[in-house]
Amino acid sequence: MTVRFSGALKELRIHLCQTSAPSAGVREFIQKHYVAIKKENPNFPMLIRECSGIQPRVWARYDKGSEKSAALTNLSSNDVLSTIKQLIK
Repeated sequence: MTVRFSGALKELRIHLCQTSAPSAGVREFIQKHYVAIKKENPNFPMLIRECSGIQPRVWARYDKGSEKSAALTNLSSNDVLSTIKQLIK
């Protein structure tokens, strides 16, 4: 699995709950894919933020400060990866 971030993408932020069921797929995504993605993009800011009781969500920040976000509630690890791939296009 290779995920390379484009030049227009400046930052990726993932928010999740450490214990809730809706965040389970995001936690699994981090365990399975985070290290490989960071190896492919070592200098890219990919931020993981944990907060109790929140709904999981990903934000992508692009050139000139524009942002897009997507909900990750109840998604599987592979669905989280697909959602991130859509945001980095």
